[in-house]
Amino acid sequence: MDYPNGQASPGAPVRSGIPEHGRVPKYYAVKARISALLDELGEGGTLPTERDLAVRYEVSRETVRQALRELLLEGRLRRQGRGTVVAGPKLEQPLALASYTEGVRRQGRRPGRHLVSLDRFPSPDELAADLGIAPGDPVWHLERVLLADDERVGLESTYVSEARVPRLDADFDPDSSFYAYLRERLGISFGDADERIETVLATPREALLIGTPPALPMLLLHRVSRDTDGRPLERVRTLYRGDRFSFTTHLGR
Repeated sequence: MDYPNGQASPGAPVRSGIPEHGRVPKYYAVKARISALLDELGEGGTLPTERDLAVRYEVSRETVRQALRELLLEGRLRRQGRGTVVAGPKLEQPLALASYTEGVRRQGRRPGRHLVSLDRFPSPDELAADLGIAPGDPVWHLERVLLADDERVGLESTYVSEARVPRLDADFDPDSSFYAYLRERLGISFGDADERIETVLATPREALLIGTPPALPMLLLHRVSRDTDGRPLERVRTLYRGDRFSFTTHLGR
């Protein structure tokens, strides 16, 4: 079926990214051809080398390299050892009061976390306001790398008042769901939350922890959650790999 303005299908880029003047950058034409090759290879398929692709499409290796860079950033490809393979579909994380663990499991993937640090410090003014406590009151900071099938996909920082979870350092398994701990061990349920999403680049430290190049775009989520009584509960800063995640939500009136 032919769609208006040269779209490959509804939802695809209009004219498949071709400018109105019709002049297509050489790297973009090569990218389109490699993208079709990825569909043929399927998830996990090994991509030919840059040299082989350059010979196949009769272009320079730099042109191939530019096309591959974009496909890597878009999450169509991933590095594996010294080679490059076709990546699987992105993880869809719902914009809802559900834990990362629940969202990943719903897609048949195995969630995991790797503890970076668990610290306690006096709360600064802004954090105290978000958590509904007095400045200087002790808070926990829980920092963990997020995993999906042992692949590093994000970095999560959770701030919570020590008064709400006094034995976090003793009773909580840092590899497990914090939301499940609150619900099952402390009887605390989430009521609502405010959330903000933006695109950022990871700092050198964050990129090292997640195992990505610093130039890879990230999706940054800020969340302040409250319990069913409306009391502030946590402030969370989560960094997700832009090449491995997308977010979904249901909109109503």
